[in-house]
Amino acid sequence: MTSSLSKVSRVRPEFRNINALRDLPTYRLPAAGWVSILHRVSGALLFILLPFIIWMFDTSVSSEYSFARFTALFKIGALGLPGFFYKLVALALIWAFLHHLVAGVRHLIMDAAHVVSKEFGKTSAIVTLALSLSLTLLLGAKLFNFY
Repeated sequence: MTSSLSKVSRVRPEFRNINALRDLPTYRLPAAGWVSILHRVSGALLFILLPFIIWMFDTSVSSEYSFARFTALFKIGALGLPGFFYKLVALALIWAFLHHLVAGVRHLIMDAAHVVSKEFGKTSAIVTLALSLSLTLLLGAKLFNFY
């Protein structure tokens, strides 16, 4: 009887090392995977740009003169770079902070409520992406003086 089972078994595919340039673009990552990767990217971005964040905070609250210098950075620029560039860096920091915050709250809810299901993971990931991007667009519009 064991010989008949071994004949019926399917041939399993053999997996080898992937070719990143050929295989990764065809892989479809679920929303929860994107949120997880972006959570790590936003944390790394916040860590790398921490000196700029500290400088912005210190300059904006030290005195009226330093605040005027700070706002001039976003209007006319500095170090040969236009003010638009610094606004883009600030927008990246806004996104990184908001995404990291919302994704962190998502993880806390999953840990506290012991909610680990495919459905909750998908819906909470979509809510996380939508909320962080919409808040970023709202604050980005304020940063670029749209309102």
